[in-house]
Amino acid sequence: MTGGRADGPTGSGIRLDAVSKAFGDRVVLNGIDLHIPSGQVTAIIGRSGTGKSVLLKHIVGLLTPDAGRVLVDDTDVDSLDEDGLATLRRRFGYVFQFAALFDSMTIGDNIRLGLRRRGLDPSEIERRVTESLAVVALPDAAMRLPAELSGGMRKRAGIARAIALQPDYILFDEPTTGLDPVTTATMDTLMQRVRRDTGATMVVVSHDMRSVFAVADQIAMLHEGKIRAAAPRDAFRAIDDPIVQDFLEGRADAGVTA
Repeated sequence: MTGGRADGPTGSGIRLDAVSKAFGDRVVLNGIDLHIPSGQVTAIIGRSGTGKSVLLKHIVGLLTPDAGRVLVDDTDVDSLDEDGLATLRRRFGYVFQFAALFDSMTIGDNIRLGLRRRGLDPSEIERRVTESLAVVALPDAAMRLPAELSGGMRKRAGIARAIALQPDYILFDEPTTGLDPVTTATMDTLMQRVRRDTGATMVVVSHDMRSVFAVADQIAMLHEGKIRAAAPRDAFRAIDDPIVQDFLEGRADAGVTA
């Protein structure tokens, strides 16, 4: 993407050190340790309700851990004041599961909204809108409303909105949910292109193992509040753990603790 960072992110990435979080009596995260290296794609997998989205919210300071620390490039997120959190969040792009576009606004205006909040001049805003839509193969969508697009196109528009901000980090929450296999493959190719063209560090929460193995450099599995396994993509396939293998194979007993 023209105008993005030439050298990509320079920090050490994201680190969760012994992060725990409970909602009432329900423990969601229980001593999570995880390193998300700078410049790589890390996939977070696990059954529904295991805390994957909760983990993402801790990274950007939307939730505060009950114990432990979240570090972004060695900065303790929990130590930041309101201004510090706002500065941190400007380094992130977030691609929501269902795109989360404003239905009453055109696709172009959905993308412009965040850029205007950053005080960019109009010519720079228009350049970024045009370029981000070109990256996701929606060059003629700026004047269209979300309702005029297919589900896959809306998700691509959501990615365009995220990359227009030129973030150091992009968080994807279930990017292929609800898509047919052909559109899923297109989304995988798009995420690979975004990573290549922007150099952003990417975190992908997904149930879609075919997609995960297509895009991820490393994979971490959440199970019963803990990281059950974490490894580079190819090594993850060979992990000798029945819980991991049941999940990868989609077997019904994937949630039974060994």
